[in-house]
Amino acid sequence: MKQPVDNSTLERQLSWRYATKRFNPAKKIAARDWDTLEQSLVAAPSSFGLEPWRFITIADAGLRKQLQAASWNQPQVVEASHLVVLAAKTSMDEAYVSAFIKRVAETRSIPESALDGYRGMITGFVGSLSAPGAVESWCTNQTYLALGMLLTSAAVLGIDACPLEGIDRSAYNELLGLPAKGYSAKVAVALGYRADDDALASMPKVRFSRDEVFERR
Repeated sequence: MKQPVDNSTLERQLSWRYATKRFNPAKKIAARDWDTLEQSLVAAPSSFGLEPWRFITIADAGLRKQLQAASWNQPQVVEASHLVVLAAKTSMDEAYVSAFIKRVAETRSIPESALDGYRGMITGFVGSLSAPGAVESWCTNQTYLALGMLLTSAAVLGIDACPLEGIDRSAYNELLGLPAKGYSAKVAVALGYRADDDALASMPKVRFSRDEVFERR
């Protein structure tokens, strides 16, 4: 099978990407490209396939301005073509697991009873997360898997992105009404196209060498 993306293309795009600080507000992501980026989040991996997350896209300019104030006034929040907030579930109950098992059975055309062992494994794991905040912490880790998927997909498409952890999560939660839905904001991502005057665009990428970050056994 031919490689979908050749090695040099992937390496070039991953080197090209950086955490964009200033976006060109006049340049928008095409609808087809944004559809692909949304699909990359749908396709993101998660433990057990539980997908304990929600992705909130923010188009309203007024809301973006409010979120900017809750983001250390970082300009990316309002300048970027698109803004998406990645939120994680704060709890997980048996009903959520049952709904997931039902979807697996329907998608793969198998009886739910054939998944009893899998259901037991999931419920046993979730039940083991008994410490306060443990479920939310685990769900947060899963959400960061989706973040990586989005950033990589954007780079391959030649779309700039900047993950934003410098946010007031409590303010985000209040502005987006997330607690009532059982979710909490974890990270935002601004996406679009870099501004010509973003000084960081031309700076060399600073990374530890491969030998410093890999341990081979």
